[in-house]
Amino acid sequence: MVVTISRQFGSRGHDIGSLLARKLGIDFYDKELLELVSKEGGISSEVMERYDEKVTNSLLYSLSLGASATISSEYGKLPETPVTEKLYLLEYDMIRRVAEKSCVIVGRCADHVLADRNDILRVFVYGDMEAKIQHIAWKYKLTPEKAASMIKKNDKSRENYYNNYASGKWGDPANYDLCLNSSYLGPDGTADLIISCLKLKKLL
Repeated sequence: MVVTISRQFGSRGHDIGSLLARKLGIDFYDKELLELVSKEGGISSEVMERYDEKVTNSLLYSLSLGASATISSEYGKLPETPVTEKLYLLEYDMIRRVAEKSCVIVGRCADHVLADRNDILRVFVYGDMEAKIQHIAWKYKLTPEKAASMIKKNDKSRENYYNNYASGKWGDPANYDLCLNSSYLGPDGTADLIISCLKLKKLL
């Protein structure tokens, strides 16, 4: 059984996923997935953080940032592959591997990567804008204006990443099994609601 959580920035998807995994007694992957990929893929943690869940518009743009890497493909070596493409391929492989055991995975198109599974619950977490601004302003010590700007920027990045790699559109209710407003019940209540849904679907 796997729960994937796509989330708006500031909706506390990480906290919900962590609580859910702890309540269920299963593994949790968010930044932890990056650490595994960093170790096995030989990519520095700094690069992982910089390009995680991001997509560049062109190969030229990636190369201008020095963001290229060599990967193997059925056509042989591709030395000019943007690092964002390499990260996606490495994360894809890692998601498939960690999902061999029950777990909760936040972000990184996990719902798309595991689309062939019939023991998966695909969740999208969103929140009221005011609640998200308040949380981000507190977490990063920002003014409400800067927090709102940060939310919009990160959500756009996540949307571009998901729409580039996954089938379907980020945030489209038709693309998920469950869409929840975390501002309504908070992280703990939202995690409990997901558990109730898992029981109804007979995944628990």
